[in-house]
Amino acid sequence: MLAPLPPTSFPKGEIKVLLLENVHTSADELFGGEGFQIERVAGALKEDELAERIRDVHVLGIRSKTRITPRVLDEGRRLLSIGAFCIGTNQIELAHANRRGVPVFNAPFSNTRSVAELILAETVVLSRQLCDRSREVHDGTWKKVATNCHEIRGKTLGIVGYGHIGRQIGVLAEMVGMHVIFYDIAARLPMGNNRATPALADLLASSDFVTLHVPETAQTRMMIGTAELALMKPGAYLLNASRGTVVDLDALAAALRSGRLGGAAVDVYPEEPESNSDGFGSVLRGLPNVVLTPHIGGSTEEAQEAIGREVATSLVKFVNSGATTGAVNFPQLELPPARDTHRVLNIHKNVPGVIRDITAIISDRGANIRAQMLVTDASIGYLVMDLDQGLSHEVKKAVAALDTSIKTRILY
Repeated sequence: MLAPLPPTSFPKGEIKVLLLENVHTSADELFGGEGFQIERVAGALKEDELAERIRDVHVLGIRSKTRITPRVLDEGRRLLSIGAFCIGTNQIELAHANRRGVPVFNAPFSNTRSVAELILAETVVLSRQLCDRSREVHDGTWKKVATNCHEIRGKTLGIVGYGHIGRQIGVLAEMVGMHVIFYDIAARLPMGNNRATPALADLLASSDFVTLHVPETAQTRMMIGTAELALMKPGAYLLNASRGTVVDLDALAAALRSGRLGGAAVDVYPEEPESNSDGFGSVLRGLPNVVLTPHIGGSTEEAQEAIGREVATSLVKFVNSGATTGAVNFPQLELPPARDTHRVLNIHKNVPGVIRDITAIISDRGANIRAQMLVTDASIGYLVMDLDQGLSHEVKKAVAALDTSIKTRILY
């Protein structure tokens, strides 16, 4: 009588998920439905504590405050994947995670509406100087004025960065009667009557409101400074809910004090407090018609619930099938399941000879490949193979032993 085959996938009940920073409980429903172990921490963890805690963690979920350093990644020897339950991923050392064989997933869609609604609301708030009037009344001052207060209907909104959020803002702005122009370094299909401008300078010179929705890159760092602010219309407004490094705040403060700009709304800053109990300082504090908010663009219950589902779904798919569709730092691959097979996942260094060695292992053992897919980037290759069940464990063990292999696991 033949001996039974050894188990394949790591038991789901032993998969450990660590969720930090109050990730929405909608994620728990998906992880719990798979039988994963879930541990929660209310806030972010410092590097030392996270490096200690991550050693037996398979899936890590964070938001924007947790820093994933090379040291943390090196300590995460069992780490399969990271979920950034937000849009931005600049808090994660993505290249190092790639080299460690750890795909990172984020939520590029789920808070789009929340950010777009905030920006639209702030255009009205700035145009009517509502924060100043509200503060005055709270202080017991009655200042009923119409000077420098305007409707937004008929005004031009310039959107810098026409991605998911930028396009949604363009749609909403048109619905309230605004003209919409946009600038992006990539070719984008306009929504409605939105119109592209050939250069950032053209957008700045033509817009009554300029709203920024770009990622943090070397190209976008301090992209709005003294020279760019000087190009804007006198009395125009600047809104930034993208990244804190995009705007030179000293230059913005100077433009506001001089009256060059009519106001600003800022939701993100170069340095932000690590918790709600920490103090906040900015050169923009106390300036008239300036709306300062604590990085709340996507902070609605609807957005956080949707983000929890979106990221958790990606993480579960990767753990269960090896799918990396949507990963921000990894080759994109999603192979449909094949019946009566075992799936071997191999992440390896992208150097010559790897596939030759793996093919030799399979051939020498007489294993049959039902389906396979290989995708590479500059640093790594990601190979998924569906094999006949009888020899899959032997193949997996031999492939994992190759000097070029980073991580190898078997599913089903």
